[in-house]
Amino acid sequence: MSHEIRTPINTIVGLNEMILRENVSDEVAEDAQNIQSASKMLLSLINDILDMSKIESGRMDIIPVVYDTGAMLSDIVNMIWVRAKEKGLEFYVNVEDSIPAQLNGDEVRIKQILINLLNNAVKYTSEGSVTLSIQCRRKEGDKVYIAYSVSDTGMGIKKESIPHLFSAFRRVDEEKNRFIEGTGLGLSIVKQLVTLMGGEIEVNSVYTKGSTFVAIIPQQIAGDGQIGEIDLQKKHTISTREHYRALFEAPKANVLIVDDNVTNLMVAKKLLQDTKINIDTAESGVECITMSEHRRYDVILMDHLMPEMDGIECLRRLRGRSGGLNRNTPVVALTANAGGDNQALYRREGFDGYLLKPVSGAQLEAELLRHLPPDLVKMTNTSGFNDVVVGPVLDHRRKQLIMITTDSVSDLPRTLTDKYRIAVLPYHVLTEGGDFKDGEEIETDGILSYLSLKAKKAHSCEPAVSDYEAFFAEQLTKAQHIIHIAMASKASKGYEKALEASASFDNVTVVDSGHLSSGMGIIALYAARYAAEGRSVEEILAQTERMKALTQTSFIVGSTEYLARSGRISSGISAVCEACMLHPVIVLKNSAMKVGSIRMGTRDTVWKKYIKSALRAPAKIDNGILFITYAGLKPEELDEIAAMVKKEVPFETVIYQKASPAISINCGPESFGLLFAHKGAQ
Repeated sequence: MSHEIRTPINTIVGLNEMILRENVSDEVAEDAQNIQSASKMLLSLINDILDMSKIESGRMDIIPVVYDTGAMLSDIVNMIWVRAKEKGLEFYVNVEDSIPAQLNGDEVRIKQILINLLNNAVKYTSEGSVTLSIQCRRKEGDKVYIAYSVSDTGMGIKKESIPHLFSAFRRVDEEKNRFIEGTGLGLSIVKQLVTLMGGEIEVNSVYTKGSTFVAIIPQQIAGDGQIGEIDLQKKHTISTREHYRALFEAPKANVLIVDDNVTNLMVAKKLLQDTKINIDTAESGVECITMSEHRRYDVILMDHLMPEMDGIECLRRLRGRSGGLNRNTPVVALTANAGGDNQALYRREGFDGYLLKPVSGAQLEAELLRHLPPDLVKMTNTSGFNDVVVGPVLDHRRKQLIMITTDSVSDLPRTLTDKYRIAVLPYHVLTEGGDFKDGEEIETDGILSYLSLKAKKAHSCEPAVSDYEAFFAEQLTKAQHIIHIAMASKASKGYEKALEASASFDNVTVVDSGHLSSGMGIIALYAARYAAEGRSVEEILAQTERMKALTQTSFIVGSTEYLARSGRISSGISAVCEACMLHPVIVLKNSAMKVGSIRMGTRDTVWKKYIKSALRAPAKIDNGILFITYAGLKPEELDEIAAMVKKEVPFETVIYQKASPAISINCGPESFGLLFAHKGAQ
């Protein structure tokens, strides 16, 4: 099927190229360009169908070879850049400089995967950018897992469509995509090729905001070098009409083209006519053998599937002729048989090169240049391309493998979130004056001052599902995987909404911290440290589960009035507590807020009792770090608390952290908590 379909396409593409080389009218040139574009689209559809046929029949082979990583990426980048530029899109490339310079894998199939993903990104993006990122995910001996990430700012994918994304012959969101060409086979083929190579593919998408595909493919390291700083920028042309000029001239070179299809012979001769090479043609393997007995050729271009004697048998005869004139002549397979398995076949049989029909004049010239004796060649076109423009933006900023994210109610100081690159999504504080982003548009002292007016009310609210989706999508431009630390699920709906939003992504994991305020902040800090150490997602999640049990979160409330205002307790209970000078201690157990104990007395009395009780087992406490998280306390009051703490446990680091507005409106002023971890964290 490959041979029969590609042969007539070769004629269409080849003769059309000859028209484009001529000094024809603009109208004829435009028609020829449309023919060229349609031919490439037809060829792409045929390739998809043939690949799917091979995969379904179990005949798709993965053929590893040693290849140059930079050269492969350069080929891909410079092919896609032109298409992106034609649509007015920015094209960014992020390459980790520690990627091995040489790898052993199926270069052809990896190219196919990346070109397919990048073409899709360009196809479904009307404005904005497309980004290709390549990183080492992990190493195991001489094996490396390379993560190829393709992101776009296109139309995105609906959540309900994601499960069907890799199904053959199915295009999601037909209404929006009705003007997009293609079979719907591309992503199905990508998925199966990645699987055949022992890899995996993930997709993250927010509808109308864009998508990210991440293919993780294991390959063998083939050398000690690293890719380092590479230059992927080449000269490009986006002119509507190129002026052809032969790459070289070789009037003394002799080339034999062997093909049983007379039209193919005619096309090849026409494409090479400006090189002034002396070209002979043979319509069969038998005729090739006869002609080669009387004349020595510098290169032979050989078709494969021919009657009587095919190209492989003809090559064996040429090589086996003792004293033959063309026993050592370079022979290049010029065939319509596509696929990596066929390339491997020709390599095993001793062919010196491989060209796939339909073939362009530039491909023919480049291949002949590789094999012709240098003394026969005179270069005539060293520029290569016209209309030079700026190439793709190469950005070497390292994309994090795993990023920890959390909510503003984790009450972490900016210095620590910056140090560990923890991204924070704000909760909301709703007042009579409007909706404010927690910690960004409203501060703790301001909201407490507002609430000091008896008639005023406020309450906190978790972000919407759409907020979480947009937040995760933004952070995935900076990281390959996200672990989001959410507030205790029984204390807030933030966990539930973040979990729903994560369904749009393959590599976002949401964790119920079981805590709030700096207690969940401690868990986020430990997770970020594990990520910085290079631990896997599974290891980080396992350690996070341990930290949930080892972290202690408790608060002593200054006034129960604010718990009543926020609906945490009834106004009747609050009135009794105020009258009897009762101060509840709020603790987190099994992901829920509970009253752990009630302290009675003056401020100093209840503070001492709370601190002594919270730190009652100093031998079990990790004294590395303590958060004193508070609302509405003066510096001298914080010093008093610190002195009381020091008598019980001498912590190495004590962080005074003002509670976020969303936390403060629930506990009110003169409230504080001691948040720390017990020993056992690794």
